[in-house]
This record gives sequence, C-alpha cells and structure tokens, in this order.
Amino acid sequence: MGRLAITVLVTCAFNLAGCGHTEPRAVAVADTGEAIYARTCAQCHEGGVARAPHKMFLQMMAPDAIHASLESGVMKTQAAGLSAGERRVVAEYLSGHSLDEVRLDAEPPHCQGAHAAFDLTRPPAKAGWDADRENQRFISREAAGLSAAELPRLKLKWAFAFPNAQRARSQPTVAMGAVYVGSQNGTVYALDEDTGCVRWTYRASAEVRTPVIIEGWERLQSPARRPLAYFADLIARVYAVDATTGKLVWVVKADDHPNATVTGAPVLYDGRLYVPVSSLEVTSAADPKYPCCSFRGSVLALDGQSGATLWKSYTIAEQPRETGRTSVGTPILAPSGAPVWNSPTIDAARGLLYVGTGENYSSPANDRSDALLAFELATGRLAWHRQKTAGDAWNVACMMLGNPNCPSENGPDLDFGASTIIARDRNGRDLLVAGQKSGDVYALDLTRGGEPVWHTKVGRGGIQGGVHFGMALEGQRLFVPISDMRDEHVEGKNYTEEARPGLYALDVTTGQLVWSQPADDVCAGREFCEPGISAAITAIPGAVLAGHMDGRLRVYDSETGSILWQYDSTQEVRTIDGSRARGGSIGGGAGPIVQDGMLFAASGYGIYFHMPGNVLLAFGID
Repeated sequence: MGRLAITVLVTCAFNLAGCGHTEPRAVAVADTGEAIYARTCAQCHEGGVARAPHKMFLQMMAPDAIHASLESGVMKTQAAGLSAGERRVVAEYLSGHSLDEVRLDAEPPHCQGAHAAFDLTRPPAKAGWDADRENQRFISREAAGLSAAELPRLKLKWAFAFPNAQRARSQPTVAMGAVYVGSQNGTVYALDEDTGCVRWTYRASAEVRTPVIIEGWERLQSPARRPLAYFADLIARVYAVDATTGKLVWVVKADDHPNATVTGAPVLYDGRLYVPVSSLEVTSAADPKYPCCSFRGSVLALDGQSGATLWKSYTIAEQPRETGRTSVGTPILAPSGAPVWNSPTIDAARGLLYVGTGENYSSPANDRSDALLAFELATGRLAWHRQKTAGDAWNVACMMLGNPNCPSENGPDLDFGASTIIARDRNGRDLLVAGQKSGDVYALDLTRGGEPVWHTKVGRGGIQGGVHFGMALEGQRLFVPISDMRDEHVEGKNYTEEARPGLYALDVTTGQLVWSQPADDVCAGREFCEPGISAAITAIPGAVLAGHMDGRLRVYDSETGSILWQYDSTQEVRTIDGSRARGGSIGGGAGPIVQDGMLFAASGYGIYFHMPGNVLLAFGID
C-alpha cells in the first residue's frame, strides 16, 4: 500500500462546469452533511467524473480548508446552490471535525527587523531530499556546523506548532537563514532559523508532505536572480514560488488521475524538476463497486523556470484494460499500480534517474511492481528495470474479509518506499543500494546495467515494516533503519518471524552486518507507540540521527551503534506563539536535518495507528 497518509483539499472543478451544481434552497433541519454530500457531490467524487478526486481524499482534509474551497475557492461555482449552513455542515461531515474546533487564533508570530531578512549568500546545503542528488543522506561537517562530539550538548532552542494539525511530515530545508517546511493543512512556511518566527507563508491546495526544494548557488555569493522554491501537495499539484516572498510563480498538475498524489521529494537537476507520482487508489478499492484499478506510477520532468512538461514516463508502459470481473461483477482493470513513493536518485555520470516502485493494485501482477527502474534523464526512456519481489498485487480490500476487490495474489505489499542510494565499493565500483519494506537490502552494479552484487535480509518487514522511508551512507558504512511493527494485527498479517525494529549497519562492499542496535522498548504499553524507525535517517561524520515511532529522537555513534544523545519529542513544550504543544511518533518521511550548527526535526504522525503530534523542534548548543 505504500505511503498511505493523505490530506487533501479537493476540487470538483477541473473544467467540470455544473458538476454538483444545485439551485439555491433553504436548509432543512433534517438535512445532514451526509445527505448534502450525497445529493450534490457524490455524483462527481465517487467515480462519475474521471478527474474528480475520490471521496477518501476529502475525508482526510481540514474542515476549514474544505469550507474555504466551498465559500471562495475552486469549488465556489459548484457550491453556489448551497446555503451557508449547508456548506458548513458538508465540510464538517467530510472532515469529521467541527469548524468550531479550528483554532482561529493559531497564527504564529511574524518576523520583524533583521529576523525577517533573507541572507542571499547562504544557499541550501541540501539538493532536495538529500545533501546531494545521490541520496546518501550524509551531511558534511562544514554544512552541519556540528561534530559528533558536540551533539550530546544539544538543547531545545525553539519549537513551532503547526496549527490545527495532528501530523508533521515535511522534512525541513534550511537556506538563507530560513527553515522551509510544509504542513498538514497545506501551508508552507519560511521560518527564521534563529527564532522560528514566520517570514512568509503560502497555502497550497492540500497537505504538503514533500520537503521544500530551493534552487542552489555558490556559497558566499548572491544568486543571479531570486531563487525559486519547489514543493508538491497531495492532490498532485507541483508549485514554484519565490523563495524570498512566497509569491506563486507557477503551478502544474502532475497527473490527472483522480487518486494521484505526490509524496516523494521532487529533485532539481540541471534546470529540470523531476517529480515522482504515486496514488491512493488502493484505498478506493475498498469499495467492492469500484473498478480496480486504473492508476500507473510515473516520473515527470518539468522545466524549472516555466513548469512546462518536458517528458513523462510511466512505470507501466501499457494502459490498464479490463481483464475480468469480480464475484459481484465489478470490472478488474490491469496492469495497474507500481507507484513511485520515493525521491528520484540522479546518476549524472550515466545520464540516468533511479526510482523504486510499489506493488500492483490489481491482478495479474506484472514485472514493474516492487522493482528498481532506471530512466534516461534526457528523454525519460526506460533504460532497465530489476524486479525484486514478483507477484505482489494488493489493495486495501485485502484488509477486509471477503472483499472481492482483493487481487488473487493478496500482497504481500512490499514497496520500495525509500529512495535508492548511489554508493562506491572499496574498488571504486558504482553501486545502487536499495532498501525494501520486506526488510531486504540490495546492491546492484551500475557498471553492468543493474546486475545484482549482494542481498542482505535485515528486518522482518511488513506493510509498515522493513526499510520504510530512507537509509543513510557514510563512506563504506550503510545505515539501515527498520520499522517493523510489533503489533502485527494492526497490519492484518500473521508473521512467523519476530519483529526487528532498530538501526543496523552494513558493509557497503559486501553487505555483511557490521553492528546492530535493536530499539529499546520505552512504550510501556502506550497506545500507538512503536519502537521502530520509520522516518528517513541522516548521517554526519561519526554519527547517525534517527527519529523513532516512540517519539524519541536519537543520535547513534556510527562506529559502534551506541546511543550518544536522545530527546523525547512527545513531551509538552512551549512554542514560539506562547501555546503548548507536543510531538508524537516520528514518521511519514520527515528525517532530521543538521545545518548551521542546529538540528531540526518534525514530530507527529497521527494516522494509521501512530501517535499524533504537530511540532517542529529546533536544537542548538548553548
């Protein structure tokens, strides 16, 4: 199922004049939000209009975002026939929350004076998901501004609470003295690095889970023009804004499928923005009447300045077609799926781009699911692919007893959710290293078109287990986080192996285990608390930084695996607006970032049986 979490502001208006339009009428006391939705919205959002996002997207958004869309946003025309009261109750019905719950006073303080100024001589140290486009997730001593020996002295400097949120999934990006980060309600923030005050905000149409990608330039020099900031939201819109003002430059829809989303970080290289595209159609398949499935994963290349599409390549070449019918007569469409959840890896030497894919959504499974794919940077042509788990077709219907939409393969749903890494062995040979939700790690020979070199089983794996969001590399040492959940019933599976949550180190040349550090269980029966590591990890010289699903942020010695420092992000903190907030499980992709002598980490993953939270934490040394 891959990265399930979605928060979306939806529109029925993709040139769909009249969809859901009704004549004005008074609100009847008996009218519920459900009834209004069924009468005015379901026609479009439950399959009637091909490009209208499905109802399940609506159910995962904030009530004020839905309400604003109906009142004055993209749904204004379609909602013109509804009274003010009807617009309110349908927003509350879809979101599952009252508008009265929304904190209208939750505006963080805005910067004044020097704290509002951007230093254009300080470019980003990250190229997007990583410090470089090979996705090694290694930050140099110079860029980090901290040594491993100094990390145990870290103290909380400031905390920022995302308003009206229960999860914090966007990995921070630091540039020009600012911290850029997205949020659950779609607001993108540029915060002052020293104090956390707000320099500017931009509200996208939906939750922004990706990092904010900032154009780079030479350090201690000013860029030739104002740099752009790029990000994507969960209804597959890709944005470019002025990085110093937040003013919109362009916005592009990455895919027209109603369930399409972008959760992996786009990557900027040589003036092009490469965007991975995934979907949540696996969730729509829970409805036995839903024809599953029609989505195919893809990678999109955009011109960084204009947003023009340069090429688009699908993970599955052929379009889905009807291959049969379920026991209740619903069409089965295949091949489908193979979504791309991870950030692309750029191989400049060979002119290639690498991504990993998820499972097929319907039967029969094909050879593009749970696979590693290489696309040509210039054209998008598929150069080669290597499947690692065959016969993996799965959707949410498989978690429901007797649902006919479950493919005959019934999983095991073992995506490549984490980005691949380009590494060098001791002989200088280029390897592509990939971790899978199965708990397996693979090394492929890039000098021989992806031929296998080694394969090591590290974790038990599972739907939310194994390598979830990202490994890290320091020299010849590969650090592998394992997310295995102890409560197997949450995943609807009965495993024969024991869960192995924790951090592991492998020799990148041989794949042999160097050390292991199983995660301590500090949950003590706490609900939705798990000891494993789901979020991507980050390395600096001598240390590995990892956020755990138990809410602990830990620093490990890269030579031995011993814990050097830890912080409980679930404890209550005073935020910059004077309120109190707390983190939760650290997951959903957002890895810790070290730059300019500070450590930044987002905490909170209130979805899919994990602890909620809504903070961005900034640590420094006194």
